[in-house]
Amino acid sequence: MTLVDALLDEGHDVIEASSVLEAVAAFGMHHIDFLITDVDMPGGLNGFDLVRFVRHHDSGVGVIVTSGGNRPGNADLKPGETFIAKPYRMDDMVAHLNLRDRRGERRIKA
Repeated sequence: MTLVDALLDEGHDVIEASSVLEAVAAFGMHHIDFLITDVDMPGGLNGFDLVRFVRHHDSGVGVIVTSGGNRPGNADLKPGETFIAKPYRMDDMVAHLNLRDRRGERRIKA
């Protein structure tokens, strides 16, 4: 089961993006309440770049960043933004997200 499948099973709406540029385009077309991103993304930009973009355009979007190798530096995440190291258990990620679902809406970008 993928994270997308687990989130869909929990009733979340999910918008997938395979790169930072795809995610930015989706962000411009949809209301996003929560962002889940890996640090390593194809192309010249990474998950921390995406977080900075989202933070600049809508500071109310919740953020979870994951990685199996890269850890955030001091300036990469702000208070309230979360880093979860890989490997993670799907039920732990879903539980964390459900606790953080502060707006009650169910649109998630993975």
